[in-house]
Amino acid sequence: MDSGPDTLTLDIDGWEGPLDLLLALARSQKVDLKQISILALVEQYLAYVEQARALKLEVAADYLVMAAWLAYLKSALLLPRDPEVEPSPEELALRLQMRLERLNAMRDAGARLLARDRLGRDVFRRAEPEGLRTVRKAQWQAEIYDLIAAYGQINARNRPVFHVVHDRPVMTLDAALERVSRLLGVQMEWATIESFLPDSLDGAFRKSALASSFVAALELARMGKAELRQQSPFAPLYLKAPESAGA
Repeated sequence: MDSGPDTLTLDIDGWEGPLDLLLALARSQKVDLKQISILALVEQYLAYVEQARALKLEVAADYLVMAAWLAYLKSALLLPRDPEVEPSPEELALRLQMRLERLNAMRDAGARLLARDRLGRDVFRRAEPEGLRTVRKAQWQAEIYDLIAAYGQINARNRPVFHVVHDRPVMTLDAALERVSRLLGVQMEWATIESFLPDSLDGAFRKSALASSFVAALELARMGKAELRQQSPFAPLYLKAPESAGA
């Protein structure tokens, strides 16, 4: 048992020693509680608390519980025991002893936790923590076809590109305006726009002439030098000179 300055030591008739040891012996029925004076126990406990005002409150509370259980055990010995009372005083005393031991273990663990080094006071973080460096190693898996295809793509990308514009026969808008205007002066009746195209077997040039003649017809109609007629969407487009021009 502890015998430090915080230990409550009793000096009464029938016992001289620490209170916790008296409670342990009384639980095991190794000391005669009938010879212990509860009044003297209370008086020495009050004197102990009065003299040790700087004592921790929980230590004084533990001793108070011990003294109370000691008085309860003595009363159980002096008074007739009720067989219906469960549990027995000895079992209650054993439970008290186990709870006190558990409390002391929790206090010791709390004290050890508080005594550890504190971050920012005893130990400090690094100013610039280092990150984890990732090392990557590529493992290529390719067949001969993949290598040839990659080589072809790189070779085609690096090869110089020459853009050659082929010379195609086209009819300019000015030429189409001049031709349509000239033919409108001769053709007085409605005629399709294809009749204003030049006679050419070249399909590309004929398409260009048709497009330029169509724009020229629209421009002449805007200027009042031609009249347009079309029966339905995508139907043939007819042109003729205006009546005033023919008069």
